[in-house]
Amino acid sequence: MSRGDFERWLDTPAPDPSAIANPAEMFTGWYWDGKAADWHQAEIGDTPREYFADCFAQEGDGLTYILTYRDGALEAYLMHFGFCESNVYTALLMLTAAGKLTSDSAGSTVLFWAETSCALRESDWNGWLATLEVSPSGARFVSNTDLSHTISSLKPAEDKFFDLVTRLAGAYDSTAKVGESGHVDIIRDPRYADPAIFA
Repeated sequence: MSRGDFERWLDTPAPDPSAIANPAEMFTGWYWDGKAADWHQAEIGDTPREYFADCFAQEGDGLTYILTYRDGALEAYLMHFGFCESNVYTALLMLTAAGKLTSDSAGSTVLFWAETSCALRESDWNGWLATLEVSPSGARFVSNTDLSHTISSLKPAEDKFFDLVTRLAGAYDSTAKVGESGHVDIIRDPRYADPAIFA
C-alpha cells in the first residue's frame, strides 16, 4: 500500500458486511465454530480517520491500539481490554476496505483472537477466533490456513504494542490519574499512531 493509498483509506467509509464474500462464516473452522456473527454491532459508514481518532481519545477506556504506516504497509495491532464487539466488527470492515487499496494481489491476513496476555500465539494454537483475507479482489473469511507468515509479519507491531503498554503503565503509576497530557502524548506518539489519523 502506498502512503497515498493509506491516507485515502483513512477517508474511506467502512463498507457494509456484503463487502466480505462470506460474512456469516466469520467463525467457521476456528475456536468459536458455529457461533453466529453479529454484524449489527458494526459502525458502518464511519471512516478510519473518524473512528480511530475517537478511539485514541479514549485512553482510559481499555483501548490500546497500534495503527501506523510502516515499510510500505498499513500496520494494525488493536487491543481492547475486555471484549467489545462493536470495535471488532467495525475494524474488520475497515480492514476489508484497506484490502481494496493494496497493490499486493496476494493480499493480507487479518487475525482475530482473545488472549489475556495480549500476545500473539503460535500458528497452530487452537484459540484463534477468525481469520479474514483481504486483497484488491475482495475479502473472505478462511479456515484451516497457515498463519505462520501472518504471525511473523505482526511481530514488530506486537513489540510496539508491549512498548506502548509499558510506557502507559509507567505513566499511570507516576500520575495515578487518567487524562493527564502525558498519556495523550504517549498514545499519539507516531510510533503507535500515525499522525495522519488526527489530521
